[in-house]
Amino acid sequence: MRGSGLRSYSKLISIIPNNKKESVTMKIVTNGRQMVVGTELKELFEKKLKRLDKYFDDDVTAYITLARKKNLERLELTISSKGTMFRSEVTADTFQTALDEAIEKITRQIVRNKTKLKKIVYSGEPDVSEPAEDEEEYNIKIVKTFDMHPMTSDEAILRMNLLDHSFFMYLNAETGKYNVVYLRNDGDYGIIEPM
Repeated sequence: MRGSGLRSYSKLISIIPNNKKESVTMKIVTNGRQMVVGTELKELFEKKLKRLDKYFDDDVTAYITLARKKNLERLELTISSKGTMFRSEVTADTFQTALDEAIEKITRQIVRNKTKLKKIVYSGEPDVSEPAEDEEEYNIKIVKTFDMHPMTSDEAILRMNLLDHSFFMYLNAETGKYNVVYLRNDGDYGIIEPM
């Protein structure tokens, strides 16, 4: 049924990590934008996502969003575990190729940041001590400070666009909380707000 919006599919699969005895349950949530996701693709996703099992020792959810634009297929893969998100978006000739590339990107994210992730994700609190000698530090080139005046989301979007930035932090006049508005890849806007 084309044109009917999002289709959702959830399935629980049991994954046994290499270094753990207990099984981990990965929940896979698949959404198709303006398309139906077939059983063959769902089974392929289950099989391919098992490549990530060695990186997780707790319940984990994989969100896959699919869309077709002209002759290309776009896949967004988001992995959520212990409050940490890993995300990759790939456009390719086939969903299978896009999924392979997305898994590779997420694997690189995990491997590149594994020491920092262990300190934050697995200890439950950030480690503010000195970095280990073999640990790569992030190179912060500039720190900007500015006064924050309360504004609406629309005003924040306007200011972001005037600065030609892809995101803008502001003090929400309605809630009194700090928010971040950002430009999405599809041209729309998103807002990040604290709980």
